[in-house]
Amino acid sequence: MKDGLGEAAVQRIAASLSKAWKPFPADTFSAAALNGLEELELKERVQHLIQALHTVLPSDFPEAAAILIKIKPVWDRGNPDDNLAGFAAWPIVDYISEYGLGHPETSLAALKELTPLFSAEFAIRPFIINHFELTFQCLEKWTADPDEHVRRLASEGARPRLPWGQQLPQFIADPSPVFQLLENLKDDPSEYVRRSVANNLNDISKDHPQQVIAVCKRWKKGAGKNRDWIIRHATRSLVKTGHPKIFGLLGYTENPQLNFQSLEVFPLEIQLGEAIEFSFKLHSTHAEPQSIVIDYAIHHVKASGKTAPKVFKFRTLEIGPGETMELSKKHAIRPITTRKYYPGEHAVEILINGKTFGRVDFTLSLN
Repeated sequence: MKDGLGEAAVQRIAASLSKAWKPFPADTFSAAALNGLEELELKERVQHLIQALHTVLPSDFPEAAAILIKIKPVWDRGNPDDNLAGFAAWPIVDYISEYGLGHPETSLAALKELTPLFSAEFAIRPFIINHFELTFQCLEKWTADPDEHVRRLASEGARPRLPWGQQLPQFIADPSPVFQLLENLKDDPSEYVRRSVANNLNDISKDHPQQVIAVCKRWKKGAGKNRDWIIRHATRSLVKTGHPKIFGLLGYTENPQLNFQSLEVFPLEIQLGEAIEFSFKLHSTHAEPQSIVIDYAIHHVKASGKTAPKVFKFRTLEIGPGETMELSKKHAIRPITTRKYYPGEHAVEILINGKTFGRVDFTLSLN
Protein backbone atom coordinates (compact mmCIF):
# COMPACT_ATOMS: atom_id res chain seq x y z
CA MET A 1 0.00 0.00 0.00
CA LYS A 2 2.94 2.32 0.57
CA ASP A 3 3.33 2.53 -3.22
CA GLY A 4 0.32 4.83 -3.18
CA LEU A 5 2.68 7.45 -1.74
CA GLY A 6 5.60 7.01 -4.10
CA GLU A 7 7.21 9.21 -6.72
CA ALA A 8 4.04 9.46 -8.83
CA ALA A 9 2.12 10.81 -5.83
CA VAL A 10 4.83 13.39 -5.16
CA GLN A 11 4.60 14.54 -8.79
CA ARG A 12 0.81 14.87 -8.52
CA ILE A 13 1.05 16.89 -5.32
CA ALA A 14 3.67 19.19 -6.86
CA ALA A 15 1.73 19.68 -10.10
CA SER A 16 -1.57 20.39 -8.35
CA LEU A 17 -0.09 22.82 -5.82
CA SER A 18 1.71 24.64 -8.63
CA LYS A 19 -1.67 25.27 -10.25
CA ALA A 20 -3.29 26.31 -6.97
CA TRP A 21 -0.47 28.60 -5.84
CA LYS A 22 1.81 30.07 -8.48
CA PRO A 23 4.79 30.71 -6.12
CA PHE A 24 4.87 27.04 -5.09
CA PRO A 25 8.52 25.84 -5.32
CA ALA A 26 7.79 22.49 -6.95
CA ASP A 27 11.43 21.46 -7.39
CA THR A 28 12.34 22.22 -3.77
CA PHE A 29 9.31 20.30 -2.51
CA SER A 30 9.95 17.31 -4.79
CA ALA A 31 13.59 17.06 -3.74
CA ALA A 32 12.66 17.11 -0.05
CA ALA A 33 9.76 14.72 -0.57
CA LEU A 34 11.74 12.11 -2.51
CA ASN A 35 14.79 12.23 -0.23
CA GLY A 36 14.62 8.96 1.73
CA LEU A 37 11.01 8.25 0.78
CA GLU A 38 11.64 4.74 -0.58
CA GLU A 39 12.97 3.46 2.75
CA LEU A 40 9.80 4.43 4.63
CA GLU A 41 6.60 2.49 5.35
CA LEU A 42 3.14 3.88 4.59
CA LYS A 43 2.36 6.02 7.64
CA GLU A 44 5.99 7.12 7.85
CA ARG A 45 5.64 8.36 4.27
CA VAL A 46 2.58 10.40 5.24
CA GLN A 47 4.58 12.17 7.97
CA HIS A 48 7.60 12.60 5.70
CA LEU A 49 5.52 14.29 2.99
CA ILE A 50 3.79 16.50 5.56
CA GLN A 51 7.20 17.74 6.67
CA ALA A 52 8.24 18.29 3.04
CA LEU A 53 5.11 20.40 2.54
CA HIS A 54 5.88 22.34 5.70
CA THR A 55 9.28 23.38 4.35
CA VAL A 56 7.68 25.16 1.38
CA LEU A 57 4.27 26.36 2.61
CA PRO A 58 3.87 29.64 4.54
CA SER A 59 4.63 29.27 8.26
CA ASP A 60 1.37 31.10 9.04
CA PHE A 61 -1.14 28.24 9.25
CA PRO A 62 -4.29 30.08 8.07
CA GLU A 63 -2.33 31.23 5.02
CA ALA A 64 -1.10 27.67 4.36
CA ALA A 65 -4.62 26.27 4.83
CA ALA A 66 -6.03 28.75 2.32
CA ILE A 67 -3.52 27.45 -0.24
CA LEU A 68 -4.32 23.82 0.44
CA ILE A 69 -8.05 24.44 0.02
CA LYS A 70 -7.38 25.89 -3.45
CA ILE A 71 -5.98 22.53 -4.54
CA LYS A 72 -9.43 20.94 -4.61
CA PRO A 73 -10.66 22.17 -8.02
CA VAL A 74 -7.29 21.52 -9.73
CA TRP A 75 -6.40 18.26 -8.02
CA ASP A 76 -5.05 15.50 -10.26
CA ARG A 77 -7.04 12.44 -9.14
CA GLY A 78 -4.69 10.02 -10.88
CA ASN A 79 -5.60 6.79 -12.62
CA PRO A 80 -9.26 5.93 -11.82
CA ASP A 81 -8.39 2.22 -12.03
CA ASP A 82 -5.72 2.58 -9.34
CA ASN A 83 -7.18 1.76 -5.91
CA LEU A 84 -4.30 3.62 -4.25
CA ALA A 85 -4.62 6.79 -6.32
CA GLY A 86 -6.39 8.66 -3.51
CA PHE A 87 -3.44 8.20 -1.16
CA ALA A 88 -1.60 11.13 -2.77
CA ALA A 89 -3.97 13.54 -1.00
CA TRP A 90 -3.46 11.92 2.40
CA PRO A 91 -0.52 14.12 3.52
CA ILE A 92 -2.33 17.24 2.28
CA VAL A 93 -5.34 16.44 4.46
CA ASP A 94 -3.30 15.36 7.48
CA TYR A 95 -1.19 18.51 7.25
CA ILE A 96 -4.25 20.24 8.74
CA SER A 97 -4.20 18.14 11.92
CA GLU A 98 -0.43 18.32 12.22
CA TYR A 99 -0.16 22.12 12.12
CA GLY A 100 -3.71 23.42 12.55
CA LEU A 101 -4.71 22.20 15.99
CA GLY A 102 -4.28 25.71 17.36
CA HIS A 103 -6.66 27.07 14.68
CA PRO A 104 -9.69 24.78 15.02
CA GLU A 105 -12.23 26.86 13.09
CA THR A 106 -9.90 27.33 10.12
CA SER A 107 -8.85 23.69 10.25
CA LEU A 108 -12.34 22.22 10.41
CA ALA A 109 -13.42 24.34 7.44
CA ALA A 110 -10.37 23.08 5.54
CA LEU A 111 -11.05 19.45 6.40
CA LYS A 112 -14.63 19.80 5.17
CA GLU A 113 -13.33 21.09 1.82
CA LEU A 114 -10.56 18.54 1.44
CA THR A 115 -12.27 15.35 2.60
CA PRO A 116 -13.59 14.50 -0.91
CA LEU A 117 -9.94 14.14 -2.03
CA PHE A 118 -8.99 11.75 0.77
CA SER A 119 -11.19 11.13 3.77
CA ALA A 120 -10.30 13.33 6.75
CA GLU A 121 -11.34 10.57 9.16
CA PHE A 122 -7.80 10.43 10.62
CA ALA A 123 -7.16 14.17 10.59
CA ILE A 124 -10.32 15.16 12.45
CA ARG A 125 -9.72 12.95 15.48
CA PRO A 126 -7.30 15.29 17.33
CA PHE A 127 -9.93 18.02 16.99
CA ILE A 128 -12.61 15.77 18.53
CA ILE A 129 -10.27 15.16 21.47
CA ASN A 130 -8.96 18.71 21.93
CA HIS A 131 -11.85 20.87 20.69
CA PHE A 132 -14.86 18.68 21.32
CA GLU A 133 -17.75 21.17 21.44
CA LEU A 134 -16.77 23.05 18.27
CA THR A 135 -15.92 19.87 16.38
CA PHE A 136 -19.11 18.09 17.41
CA GLN A 137 -21.18 21.07 16.28
CA CYS A 138 -19.52 20.73 12.88
CA LEU A 139 -20.11 16.98 12.76
CA GLU A 140 -23.81 17.45 13.52
CA LYS A 141 -24.10 20.08 10.81
CA TRP A 142 -22.21 17.92 8.33
CA THR A 143 -24.71 15.07 8.66
CA ALA A 144 -27.01 17.19 6.46
CA ASP A 145 -24.35 18.36 3.98
CA PRO A 146 -25.11 17.86 0.26
CA ASP A 147 -21.71 16.16 -0.27
CA GLU A 148 -21.71 12.46 0.63
CA HIS A 149 -18.00 12.66 1.53
CA VAL A 150 -18.74 15.28 4.18
CA ARG A 151 -21.69 13.31 5.55
CA ARG A 152 -19.55 10.17 5.71
CA LEU A 153 -16.85 12.09 7.59
CA ALA A 154 -19.42 12.90 10.29
CA SER A 155 -19.72 9.16 10.93
CA GLU A 156 -16.30 7.77 10.02
CA GLY A 157 -14.41 10.48 11.89
CA ALA A 158 -16.36 9.65 15.06
CA ARG A 159 -15.78 5.88 15.00
CA PRO A 160 -14.44 5.02 18.47
CA ARG A 161 -12.01 2.36 17.25
CA LEU A 162 -11.27 3.35 13.65
CA PRO A 163 -8.67 0.99 12.13
CA TRP A 164 -5.33 2.78 11.68
CA GLY A 165 -6.79 5.84 13.43
CA GLN A 166 -6.32 7.39 16.84
CA GLN A 167 -8.84 5.91 19.27
CA LEU A 168 -11.45 8.19 20.81
CA PRO A 169 -11.53 7.27 24.52
CA GLN A 170 -14.50 9.51 25.30
CA PHE A 171 -16.65 7.69 22.74
CA ILE A 172 -15.39 4.28 23.86
CA ALA A 173 -16.55 5.19 27.37
CA ASP A 174 -19.81 6.88 26.32
CA PRO A 175 -21.02 6.51 22.71
CA SER A 176 -24.14 8.66 23.24
CA PRO A 177 -22.85 11.59 21.13
CA VAL A 178 -22.04 9.19 18.27
CA PHE A 179 -25.57 7.79 18.35
CA GLN A 180 -26.83 11.37 17.82
CA LEU A 181 -24.83 11.61 14.60
CA LEU A 182 -25.82 8.18 13.33
CA GLU A 183 -29.49 8.88 13.96
CA ASN A 184 -29.29 11.60 11.32
CA LEU A 185 -27.56 9.28 8.85
CA LYS A 186 -29.46 6.00 9.25
CA ASP A 187 -31.51 6.61 6.09
CA ASP A 188 -28.81 8.37 4.08
CA PRO A 189 -29.27 7.90 0.31
CA SER A 190 -25.56 7.10 -0.15
CA GLU A 191 -24.33 3.53 0.33
CA TYR A 192 -20.90 5.03 1.06
CA VAL A 193 -22.38 6.79 4.09
CA ARG A 194 -24.59 3.91 5.20
CA ARG A 195 -21.61 1.54 5.25
CA SER A 196 -19.80 3.93 7.57
CA VAL A 197 -22.85 4.08 9.86
CA ALA A 198 -22.88 0.28 10.06
CA ASN A 199 -19.14 0.08 10.72
CA ASN A 200 -19.44 2.73 13.42
CA LEU A 201 -22.17 0.78 15.21
CA ASN A 202 -20.12 -2.39 14.86
CA ASP A 203 -17.22 -0.59 16.59
CA ILE A 204 -19.48 0.49 19.44
CA SER A 205 -20.95 -3.01 19.83
CA LYS A 206 -17.58 -4.29 21.02
CA ASP A 207 -17.84 -2.12 24.13
CA HIS A 208 -21.58 -1.48 24.46
CA PRO A 209 -23.50 -4.40 22.90
CA GLN A 210 -26.75 -3.70 24.76
CA GLN A 211 -26.87 -0.10 23.58
CA VAL A 212 -26.29 -1.07 19.96
CA ILE A 213 -29.00 -3.75 20.18
CA ALA A 214 -31.39 -1.16 21.63
CA VAL A 215 -30.62 1.28 18.79
CA CYS A 216 -31.07 -1.43 16.16
CA LYS A 217 -34.40 -2.54 17.67
CA ARG A 218 -35.65 1.04 17.47
CA TRP A 219 -34.38 1.43 13.91
CA LYS A 220 -36.02 -1.85 12.91
CA LYS A 221 -39.47 -0.25 13.21
CA GLY A 222 -40.42 1.06 9.79
CA ALA A 223 -37.07 0.00 8.32
CA GLY A 224 -36.64 -0.32 4.58
CA LYS A 225 -34.09 -2.56 2.87
CA ASN A 226 -31.26 -0.03 3.25
CA ARG A 227 -31.75 0.39 6.99
CA ASP A 228 -32.16 -3.38 7.35
CA TRP A 229 -28.78 -3.77 5.66
CA ILE A 230 -27.22 -1.32 8.14
CA ILE A 231 -28.63 -3.31 11.06
CA ARG A 232 -27.32 -6.61 9.72
CA HIS A 233 -23.87 -5.21 8.93
CA ALA A 234 -23.70 -3.33 12.24
CA THR A 235 -24.41 -6.46 14.27
CA ARG A 236 -22.00 -8.80 12.49
CA SER A 237 -19.59 -8.92 15.43
CA LEU A 238 -22.45 -9.64 17.82
CA VAL A 239 -23.56 -12.50 15.56
CA LYS A 240 -20.01 -13.80 15.37
CA THR A 241 -19.59 -13.79 19.13
CA GLY A 242 -23.04 -15.34 19.57
CA HIS A 243 -24.69 -12.61 21.60
CA PRO A 244 -27.97 -14.23 22.68
CA LYS A 245 -30.20 -11.21 22.04
CA ILE A 246 -29.14 -10.50 18.47
CA PHE A 247 -30.59 -13.48 16.58
CA GLY A 248 -34.23 -12.71 17.26
CA LEU A 249 -33.66 -9.11 16.15
CA LEU A 250 -32.30 -10.35 12.83
CA GLY A 251 -35.22 -12.70 12.24
CA TYR A 252 -33.60 -15.96 13.30
CA THR A 253 -35.03 -18.44 15.80
CA GLU A 254 -33.98 -17.31 19.27
CA ASN A 255 -33.93 -20.75 20.91
CA PRO A 256 -33.69 -23.35 18.16
CA GLN A 257 -35.04 -26.76 19.08
CA LEU A 258 -32.64 -29.20 17.45
CA ASN A 259 -31.25 -32.62 18.03
CA PHE A 260 -27.54 -32.34 17.23
CA GLN A 261 -25.94 -35.64 16.25
CA SER A 262 -22.67 -37.24 15.27
CA LEU A 263 -20.10 -34.46 15.14
CA GLU A 264 -17.10 -36.16 13.56
CA VAL A 265 -13.71 -34.66 12.79
CA PHE A 266 -11.24 -36.36 10.46
CA PRO A 267 -8.33 -36.79 10.81
CA LEU A 268 -7.82 -36.20 14.52
CA GLU A 269 -4.10 -35.59 14.00
CA ILE A 270 -2.83 -33.27 11.28
CA GLN A 271 0.29 -31.35 10.37
CA LEU A 272 0.44 -27.65 9.53
CA GLY A 273 -0.60 -27.22 5.89
CA GLU A 274 -3.15 -30.04 5.98
CA ALA A 275 -6.92 -29.85 6.45
CA ILE A 276 -9.53 -31.27 8.74
CA GLU A 277 -13.04 -32.21 7.68
CA PHE A 278 -15.96 -32.18 10.05
CA SER A 279 -19.54 -33.37 9.63
CA PHE A 280 -22.69 -33.56 11.73
CA LYS A 281 -26.46 -34.09 11.58
CA LEU A 282 -29.24 -31.75 12.64
CA HIS A 283 -32.79 -32.91 13.36
CA SER A 284 -35.52 -30.34 14.01
CA THR A 285 -37.73 -31.16 16.99
CA HIS A 286 -39.97 -28.11 16.51
CA ALA A 287 -43.42 -28.07 14.90
CA GLU A 288 -42.59 -24.91 12.91
CA PRO A 289 -39.78 -24.03 10.48
CA GLN A 290 -36.68 -22.65 12.19
CA SER A 291 -34.24 -20.10 10.80
CA ILE A 292 -30.68 -20.75 11.92
CA VAL A 293 -27.14 -19.41 11.52
CA ILE A 294 -24.43 -22.06 11.69
CA ASP A 295 -20.88 -20.95 12.45
CA TYR A 296 -17.87 -22.91 13.54
CA ALA A 297 -14.92 -21.98 15.72
CA ILE A 298 -11.39 -23.30 15.54
CA HIS A 299 -9.80 -23.14 18.99
CA HIS A 300 -6.13 -22.38 18.30
CA VAL A 301 -3.35 -22.99 20.80
CA LYS A 302 -1.67 -19.74 21.86
CA ALA A 303 1.90 -19.14 23.06
CA SER A 304 0.69 -19.50 26.65
CA GLY A 305 -0.58 -23.00 25.93
CA LYS A 306 -4.21 -21.93 26.34
CA THR A 307 -6.64 -21.92 23.42
CA ALA A 308 -8.63 -19.07 21.88
CA PRO A 309 -11.43 -19.41 19.31
CA LYS A 310 -11.53 -17.96 15.82
CA VAL A 311 -15.10 -17.98 14.46
CA PHE A 312 -15.85 -18.68 10.79
CA LYS A 313 -19.12 -18.39 8.87
CA PHE A 314 -20.64 -21.66 7.64
CA ARG A 315 -24.32 -21.69 6.64
CA THR A 316 -27.55 -19.74 7.05
CA LEU A 317 -30.57 -21.92 6.42
CA GLU A 318 -34.14 -22.84 7.29
CA ILE A 319 -34.89 -26.27 8.67
CA GLY A 320 -38.43 -27.60 8.47
CA PRO A 321 -40.47 -29.43 11.13
CA GLY A 322 -38.99 -32.87 11.73
CA GLU A 323 -36.39 -32.35 9.01
CA THR A 324 -32.93 -33.93 9.26
CA MET A 325 -29.89 -32.37 7.58
CA GLU A 326 -26.36 -33.69 7.10
CA LEU A 327 -23.70 -30.99 6.82
CA SER A 328 -19.94 -31.11 6.28
CA LYS A 329 -17.05 -28.70 5.85
CA LYS A 330 -13.34 -28.88 5.10
CA HIS A 331 -11.04 -26.38 6.83
CA ALA A 332 -7.35 -26.03 5.97
CA ILE A 333 -4.84 -25.22 8.70
CA ARG A 334 -2.18 -23.52 6.60
CA PRO A 335 0.41 -20.82 7.35
CA ILE A 336 -0.86 -17.22 7.11
CA THR A 337 0.90 -13.96 7.90
CA THR A 338 -1.62 -12.91 10.55
CA ARG A 339 -1.34 -16.01 12.75
CA LYS A 340 1.47 -17.88 14.46
CA TYR A 341 0.66 -21.55 15.03
CA TYR A 342 1.65 -23.61 18.03
CA PRO A 343 1.48 -27.40 18.31
CA GLY A 344 -0.96 -29.09 20.61
CA GLU A 345 -4.59 -29.90 21.15
CA HIS A 346 -6.91 -27.67 19.09
CA ALA A 347 -10.69 -28.01 18.74
CA VAL A 348 -13.61 -27.58 16.37
CA GLU A 349 -16.78 -26.12 17.90
CA ILE A 350 -20.17 -25.87 16.16
CA LEU A 351 -22.26 -22.78 16.97
CA ILE A 352 -25.93 -22.47 16.05
CA ASN A 353 -27.54 -19.08 16.64
CA GLY A 354 -24.64 -18.30 18.93
CA LYS A 355 -24.94 -21.38 21.11
CA THR A 356 -22.52 -24.30 21.33
CA PHE A 357 -23.94 -27.56 19.96
CA GLY A 358 -20.81 -29.69 19.79
CA ARG A 359 -17.03 -29.71 20.15
CA VAL A 360 -14.28 -32.17 19.18
CA ASP A 361 -10.54 -31.90 19.85
CA PHE A 362 -7.81 -32.57 17.30
CA THR A 363 -4.03 -32.40 17.46
CA LEU A 364 -1.85 -30.12 15.32
CA SER A 365 1.84 -30.81 14.69
CA LEU A 366 4.18 -28.35 13.03
CA ASN A 367 6.47 -30.92 11.40
